[in-house]
Amino acid sequence: MATKEEISMTGFSIVAYAGDAKTSLIEALQHAQKGEFDKASECVEEANQSIVDAHNEQTKLLSKEAGGEDMDVTFIMVHGQDTLMTTMMLMDEVKFFIDEYKRIDKIEKQLGMK
Repeated sequence: MATKEEISMTGFSIVAYAGDAKTSLIEALQHAQKGEFDKASECVEEANQSIVDAHNEQTKLLSKEAGGEDMDVTFIMVHGQDTLMTTMMLMDEVKFFIDEYKRIDKIEKQLGMK
């Protein structure tokens, strides 16, 4: 059986990875606003890696539960799951806005505004 401490520590790890991803996504958006699309893309890739790392932490517990181990739900784990899911949604939104910034940049260049 996974202990409450183990589950909580996994929750902390997920929160940390998701927080790193969120930071990278906000930075990506800031770069895109300035037309720095290569830097924005790098930040999105960093965010993606942090989300993969969070999923890897999550999978450890999922595998134990799938193997029949009992799991106690902890508030920290719930917070971790919530943070991960909202960060994943943020990633989708940031990718959309980066594409829109690229589109606007292209139009501005065509109109001679840049």
